[in-house]
Amino acid sequence: MLGRLKFVPMRIVQAVPVAFGVTVVVFLLVHLIPGNPAESILGAQATPARVAALSKQMGLDESLPQQYLHFLDNIAHGNLGQSYTYQTSVLSLVLQRVPVTLLLVLYSVVLMLIISVPLSAWAASRPGGARDHAVRVVPLVGLGMPQFWVGVMLLLVFAVGFKWFPVGGYGQTFSQHLWYLFLPALTLAISVSPVIIRSLRSSMLNVLESDYVATARSKGAAGWSLFSGHVLRNAVIPAVSIVGVNVGYLVGGTLVIEQVFAIPGLGSLLIGSIQARDFPSVQAVALFVAVFVVAVGVLTDIVYTLLDPRVDLTRRGDV
Repeated sequence: MLGRLKFVPMRIVQAVPVAFGVTVVVFLLVHLIPGNPAESILGAQATPARVAALSKQMGLDESLPQQYLHFLDNIAHGNLGQSYTYQTSVLSLVLQRVPVTLLLVLYSVVLMLIISVPLSAWAASRPGGARDHAVRVVPLVGLGMPQFWVGVMLLLVFAVGFKWFPVGGYGQTFSQHLWYLFLPALTLAISVSPVIIRSLRSSMLNVLESDYVATARSKGAAGWSLFSGHVLRNAVIPAVSIVGVNVGYLVGGTLVIEQVFAIPGLGSLLIGSIQARDFPSVQAVALFVAVFVVAVGVLTDIVYTLLDPRVDLTRRGDV
């Protein structure tokens, strides 16, 4: 088994130029944000002399290539800089917010699977029937709705209307975290589930028509035993890559949803830092998100390889 995972070091090596490209894009985009961070920090006391002095102190008076080289040097030494807004290490700020965002993403994935797997199986059990058409059409409506709009609707109905869930926040204990994060996680799950349902349904239909399922049926397998032992186990393999891609999509979605539900994660930090022209914080959050998406891609390849013995990524030409 370990021999089939020899591609992992090469995947990590391939991620290095991707991460480098991300640093270039993030750095350039951040510096396209209108406004001077020194002016934002000084506020009403922003005289030209004070702005110039503070800009020099923060290195903003240097050319963009020089600032970028300093940025890379800091990353190489594990230093992402000091936050202009919070006056503390950007790395410590990011590490404080990471658990919140990761829990939200994981929660969303769990809800996404809870929604997608039963609906996919329900649709595949009667292909072409009423339930199949309902499962295929209804989720597409959710796919066309913006995430923030779905979140606002869930807030109005279940938090403001029925008062079943809090309007926003994160809570103090783990059980409170799950309670506070349910609506935002459900929002993200609803936005991704249609893609997963379509992929799983197609895979299940292909598996149901296979010879080994027919053999299992001839031996008396039926119902849940047939579904869990033969259909789901094999149908989930092609869907793994789809799930992996959409986990990366969920990370991007959290940046907006955290604002809607006032969750103190990376999204709130990013939006607040953009508004305050806090360049180091924006760069750090964007870099973390990029590294996380790359890591999810590598993990997806590992899971895919372990689930399907026929796959050997060490022999692929792109490795």
